[in-house]
Amino acid sequence: MMTTRKHAPRFVPTLIVAAALAVGGALVAIAAGSDNQANAEQAAQAGKDMTDSTPHAKATFAGGCFWCMEPPFDKLDGVISSTSGYIGGTKKDPTYEEVSAGGTGHTEAVEIVYDPSKVSYEKLLDVFWKNIDPTVVNRQFCDVGSQYRTGVFYHDEQQKQLAESSKAAIDESGRLPSPIVTEISPATEFYPAEDYHQNYYVNNPVRYKFYRYGCGRDARLDDLWGEQD
Repeated sequence: MMTTRKHAPRFVPTLIVAAALAVGGALVAIAAGSDNQANAEQAAQAGKDMTDSTPHAKATFAGGCFWCMEPPFDKLDGVISSTSGYIGGTKKDPTYEEVSAGGTGHTEAVEIVYDPSKVSYEKLLDVFWKNIDPTVVNRQFCDVGSQYRTGVFYHDEQQKQLAESSKAAIDESGRLPSPIVTEISPATEFYPAEDYHQNYYVNNPVRYKFYRYGCGRDARLDDLWGEQD
């Protein structure tokens, strides 16, 4: 399924929206509970001591829809924050409309700030691979275009070496049906996305869940990697 999201919020298929309306009351109640729990978790995360002496590090990954890439990292102990944004393009301060039109060279990505004493870069890489389809070029699930290409954007030589090693190990394992085509390249300037994209799965849980389901993301991930945690 291909979607068009130019100059508009992310697409939700008409039949799925109809289904959401049909079960409205129950879904709203479920969403409210999820929203409250997620907000509580987010508040606890925000309360972490940001002034400790342990230096924090950055990791930047592109895995298609950035809405869908925040949740798996946010639940890791040691992750301080995840920010949706754009990387790998040529235009300064791109907007969502410009990036989604495919004309700036950027791809949707998440920038992770983490505590290396609590979570390793290797662990972040493992989470990254298992939340994408690294075997396709310029698309992820229902989203098509170079703005949805996958990538590891390393911040130092050690991250580069670890990313290349993990990619090679997966390819050599024969676990995937075809070779990995995900880019491994140096991090360029990262531009945070508009506010309404941040923590989308927390702030818009029902729409997020229907988008994710309609895009076929989890079904494909299960085919590639097995059932997710």
